[in-house]
Order: sequence, then structure tokens, then C-alpha cells
Amino acid sequence: MIEFLASRLYYLVSFLLLGVGTYMMVGNANLVKKVIGMNVFQTGIFLFFIVSAFVSGGSPPLLTAPEPYVSPLPHVLILTAIVVGVSLTAVALGLIVRIYEEYGTLNENAIRKVISDE
Repeated sequence: MIEFLASRLYYLVSFLLLGVGTYMMVGNANLVKKVIGMNVFQTGIFLFFIVSAFVSGGSPPLLTAPEPYVSPLPHVLILTAIVVGVSLTAVALGLIVRIYEEYGTLNENAIRKVISDE
């Protein structure tokens, strides 16, 4: 059992990151903590895709390399997702700064209360 868990450790870590990120996004009222939770969730997804693409004894997909080959597609997708994630984080933090300037708080419940009072 321990050998099985040790061989699947990266999967466990990726699902742990997914769970922690989801909890941070759902369980916190602070907008900055929600963005941090989103980044933790994204990291879990990145790790899952990279671990899923691992091939034991794999080599780069070149004509002279021996089989089995490793597909470069998951790595390229993750690089693209990292760029999109950084952009999304920058936009979210920019919006959070604007929300703070407008309402004076980062608490989601307080912002909803202020909006409903207007």
C-alpha cells in the first residue's frame, strides 16, 4: 500500500492543491485570498497535467531517439496556461485595487452590503 501511494504521490499532491485552492476560493470573503486560492488551484491543475504526461523511460520525439516517446503537447499547453494564469491574476488584482478604492474594503460581504444599501 505504501509503495502504491509513493508511486502516486504527485497525483495526491495535485488533488490536495486542487482541494486547498477550492476551499480558499469558496471559504474566504477576502478578495485577495480568493485570487491566491485561484492560483493554488491552477498550480494543482498544472501539476496534474505534467504528471499525467510522464512516461517512464521516455525520450524526446526525435527520429533518432528510442521509443517510447514523450508527447510535448502537455508541456506546451501548461506553458500557455501559465501565461494565461499570470495575465488573469494581474487583471484580477487590478480589479481588486479598483474595488478597494471604490468601497474601502476587500471583504466580499461588506461590498455586497454597501451595494445593496445604495
